[in-house]
Amino acid sequence: MEIFLIIMLIFLIISSIAVAFIENLFSVVIVFMVYSLIMAILWEQLNAPDLAITEAAVGAGVTTVLFIITLRKMRGNKNV
Repeated sequence: MEIFLIIMLIFLIISSIAVAFIENLFSVVIVFMVYSLIMAILWEQLNAPDLAITEAAVGAGVTTVLFIITLRKMRGNKNV
């Protein structure tokens, strides 16, 4: 189980660094969603199921939907 946590932490670090360097905004939103899902898994492994559910619902769910809606509205605007 310790190896699983180390692998998840490595993916967490990689995804957090990737968000800073990716230029395509849609890809950034997807990587941010993956980051939130990894955090939810780690919260569950740390025996904090309430935080895991909140992270999955808000971080990976609601925030991702709001970001995608915002991107669609930005692409609809010719000035952006």
